[in-house]
Amino acid sequence: MNILFVADPLESFKTYKDTTFSMMREAQHRGHRIAACEPRHLAWRSGGVVCATVRNITLTGADDEWFNETSTPVVPLAEFDAVIMRKDPPFDSEYFYATHLLEQAEREGARVFNKPRTLRDHPEKLAIMEFPQYVSPTLVTRSADDVRAFHAEHQDIILKPLDGMGGMGIFRVKADALNLGSIIETLNKDGSETIMVQRFVPEIAQGDKRILIIGGEPVPFSLARIPQGTEVRGNLAAGGLGVAQPLSDSDWAIARAMGPVLAARGLLLVGIDVIGDRLTEINVTSPTCFQEITQQTGFDVPAMFITALEAALAA
Repeated sequence: MNILFVADPLESFKTYKDTTFSMMREAQHRGHRIAACEPRHLAWRSGGVVCATVRNITLTGADDEWFNETSTPVVPLAEFDAVIMRKDPPFDSEYFYATHLLEQAEREGARVFNKPRTLRDHPEKLAIMEFPQYVSPTLVTRSADDVRAFHAEHQDIILKPLDGMGGMGIFRVKADALNLGSIIETLNKDGSETIMVQRFVPEIAQGDKRILIIGGEPVPFSLARIPQGTEVRGNLAAGGLGVAQPLSDSDWAIARAMGPVLAARGLLLVGIDVIGDRLTEINVTSPTCFQEITQQTGFDVPAMFITALEAALAA
């Protein structure tokens, strides 16, 4: 099998923790061929098909020079057995355009994971609103007055931008409403941008759990990202401590209910975030934590992913 990974520059990978690298390593271990490109390498000429200038690589097993580049041909995406979209956020205009090029490649016969249209149609924070039975009370709005009313009702709230990542732009406001007006102005930019407001979930002290769902099936361990010091954010990018742990009964219930629904939409890999028993985010762009879970528990997450990919291609 010949697999193309559309990702960030290979030179930027931190291979000791990078999930895309762990996918590549498992794929090569099984005898599959590996190529990589960045979204900027995708091209579509009128009258032609979507192609990419790709880097055919082999992994060396070394920590520093971890791959050898064997050639850089221009290849139609439909010639690969699988195209795996692993570009990290932000989901900006260029990411959006890349999904359109990948969708055209699908029409030409390419098999793309996760499905490009679903990536576009599945905003990671807003997507939780489809599953209200698992969500803490939540408001999506531009209205400062509505945010103030929500705070008056719930007293302790979290405010966040819809396009944030890695814990960026998240604020907590307690019952004293300290700086609430300033935070609203900062996030919604005088009513020009939509924000999300949620009732604070105190179980964040035990961690923001990343639960991976692969081919509709939950990985049996989550990675709890535990806030450190005075931080309210558990994100690893914000300094959270990652601790792998077995799924709780409520984790299983949420993941098993959502897994088949999301898989049917063409989402081979999903990372849902759960605090306590409340769903907070559905990550579909480039979910991570493969290596942390595998290293701490011995459960081989990359192997589960490549097995699911092989099964999807055989279906």
